[in-house]
Parts: sequence; C-alpha cells; structure tokens
Amino acid sequence: SLHMAAMTTLVCLLIGYPFAWALSKVGKQRQLILIFLLIVPFWTNSLVRTYALKLILATNGLLNSALMSIGLIDEPLQLLYTEGAVIIGLVYLLLPFMILPLYSVFEDLKQELLLASHDLGAGRLSTFIHVIVPLTLPGVLAGVMLVLLPAMGLFFVPDILGGSRNLLVGNVIKNQFLDARNWPFGAAASIVLTVTMAFLMFAHRLSKRRIGEEGA
Repeated sequence: SLHMAAMTTLVCLLIGYPFAWALSKVGKQRQLILIFLLIVPFWTNSLVRTYALKLILATNGLLNSALMSIGLIDEPLQLLYTEGAVIIGLVYLLLPFMILPLYSVFEDLKQELLLASHDLGAGRLSTFIHVIVPLTLPGVLAGVMLVLLPAMGLFFVPDILGGSRNLLVGNVIKNQFLDARNWPFGAAASIVLTVTMAFLMFAHRLSKRRIGEEGA
C-alpha cells in the first residue's frame, strides 16, 4: 500500500512540478482556461471517473485500440488488474492536488531572485537547485501530503482497476469489516493507518517549520 502510494506521489510530482511551472508562465487568460480544465473533472464523481478509466484501459478499450491502429502493438496489452493500472488511476484522481499547491508557490516566486542569481553568475541548473527548489519546497511538501495520504485509502480504485492482488490499506480494512467480519483486525489496521497519517502530518509540519526557520 505504501509502495503504491509513494509511486503515485512520485509520478504526480514529476508531472505536476513542470506543469505548475509552465502554468505560472503563461498569460492570465490561458491560466484561467487551464485551471478550469484542471478543476472540471471534480464536477464528476471520482467513482464514475474510475469506471471511465477502466473502459480506456480494458483489453478492447480505447488505449489498446489506438495503439493497435497505429501499429505500435500487434495484440492488446494486459493493462487492467495490474499495479500499474492502480497507479494510473490514483494519479488520474490525485494529480490536481499536486499541481494546485505547486502553482501557488510558483506564482509567488519573485523573478528578482532569479535575475539576481543569474547576475551573480549562476547557470540555469544552479539557479534551479539552489534558488527555485528551496523556494518551492513548501508547495512540494503540501502537494505530497495531499496526494500521499488519500492514496493510501482510496480502496475503490484497486477494487475496480487492480483486482484482488493489488490492495491498499483501505481495501484491507474494508474487506475485514465487510467480508471477513474480522472486526478486531480491521480496527487494528485502521489504527495503524491513522497513526501513519498522523506521523506523516507531524513530519510535514516539522519540515515546514524548519524551512521557515532557514528562510528567516
């Protein structure tokens, strides 16, 4: 569960960071359009969107049909009921929660600091590592928390896309309460998940405080 949640968070960060940076660079009108397109999926229930993704990833779904039509594959790929399908589903649902905090910190990033870095002889890579990354780290931490914590509990995504072999902690808890009727084990798993989330939130708060002290 933690492995899939961590992979989901990493993929969301790798996609969301450059997207948020690019979003902060375009004009205001395009920003509004892109943010609107980013938020529109929230108007539809996440369960419905997951079932729609299942149709896309199915053996005879849109993705396999498109790949076969352009000649990249000769026979359909087994995409459903794999760990990759679960991660794709989680990324699809949670990516906006990574992009929006990052976009917020990129919007507040002062261009004068970047210009000063260049004036002092720093190259683009050095400016990115020593200026941009530290200044955007609060947004990264916020996005990580907003993705990592829900990713451990969205039990319906593995149920629909992952089959019986790819489970999150939320699936284990649900199965113990509803199927196995092993309420003590389900309660223990719930406590473990709650303590894990509390620890991650505490670590996030501590890291944020340290960043603030270093910035001061």
